[in-house]
Amino acid sequence: MTCPAGEFPPVESAPAVATATATSVAELDRPYSEQRWSLMLPHRERLIHIARRRLPSKADAEDCVHEAFIRAAGFRDLDASRVGQFLTTTVLRLCVDHHRARQRAERAVVRGYLQPWEPAPDDAVCDRAEARWLLARAGTLRGRERQVIMARAAGMSTREAAADLEISLKAAEGAFTRGRARLISFSRN
Repeated sequence: MTCPAGEFPPVESAPAVATATATSVAELDRPYSEQRWSLMLPHRERLIHIARRRLPSKADAEDCVHEAFIRAAGFRDLDASRVGQFLTTTVLRLCVDHHRARQRAERAVVRGYLQPWEPAPDDAVCDRAEARWLLARAGTLRGRERQVIMARAAGMSTREAAADLEISLKAAEGAFTRGRARLISFSRN
């Protein structure tokens, strides 16, 4: 008895099935293949849920899951029957790494606030030498420029220097600006 065309799907011969299975196994063994991604994607929501319970934000959880996917897709000896366990372990380890990195950053910030900054000895020597050199150059400036620069070097504000020299604030600011420009030109030459 014959069946009308299209009623039953064609039956593949045994060699054709064996070839298709061998192709899919070879495809699964290849890193970053389509079949590897199709094995991992059903685990996405479960992994995000696991990571979300352990990380401060949803974005961090998604980043960990996607990093686990990339690592699993590129892992050469990935066992198709244990993809879920592999991904779960990888996500949990990435969550721990995330916490460690955050704690390291927090400790670095705390250390930065607790320890006062001190220049290295060679920087201090260079700074003092540069200050002496600038002070010598400031002595070569003209009248008001020299007076205002020296007052500022002594720790006075421009307003205090103007009052001390009995000139207007505008004149003191102009003299300071001109004197600073001359000192900068000395240092560049």
